[in-house]
Amino acid sequence: MYSINYILNYELINSKGLTRSILVTAFVMATAFGAYLRIPIPPNPVPITLQTFFVVLSGAVLGRKMGSLAQVSYLMSGALGMPIFQGYSAGISHLAGPTGGYLVGFATASFITGILMDTRRGTRNFLYILLAMSAGLLAIYICGISWLIIGYKFSFTKAVFMGLIPFIPGMLVKLLLASWVYLKIGSRTDSLIKNGQ
Repeated sequence: MYSINYILNYELINSKGLTRSILVTAFVMATAFGAYLRIPIPPNPVPITLQTFFVVLSGAVLGRKMGSLAQVSYLMSGALGMPIFQGYSAGISHLAGPTGGYLVGFATASFITGILMDTRRGTRNFLYILLAMSAGLLAIYICGISWLIIGYKFSFTKAVFMGLIPFIPGMLVKLLLASWVYLKIGSRTDSLIKNGQ
């Protein structure tokens, strides 16, 4: 008969499906939590949130497949009615709002960060981690600015000034913090994911 310690330290950790489900769910919840921490910057229709911190971290920690799965799951949950978008909102119509482009960029950002981290899985090079996350974050802003131009008929200049410039200071802080957090937890999460594969 297996002991409790054996079950906790081996069976659960080495269950492929369970390990992935827990990690993906954790980042869905973390991204939702990040949406609740928002700072409006009127008249800008897009507020500052903590979501992008968790988005790029999900790609670094989970890799391209599970990271993008976590973000797609987040988007689907919100679209289907869970109040997990910024402002405690929900519904597929929210994806057509001013923040829709940024939201769609979440999965792309996590995927890009994940690809770059997967090629050097286990790295503890702070600069490389920072650059990988920066590439993912750039994808979010490209999607967000593109949506403001296409969906809201903003000029390129207006879209950049409203959809990028106000976020640069916070973006730099979040990138540095996310990179530092990955350095602290990366070895442990890499081990969990490796054992769960």
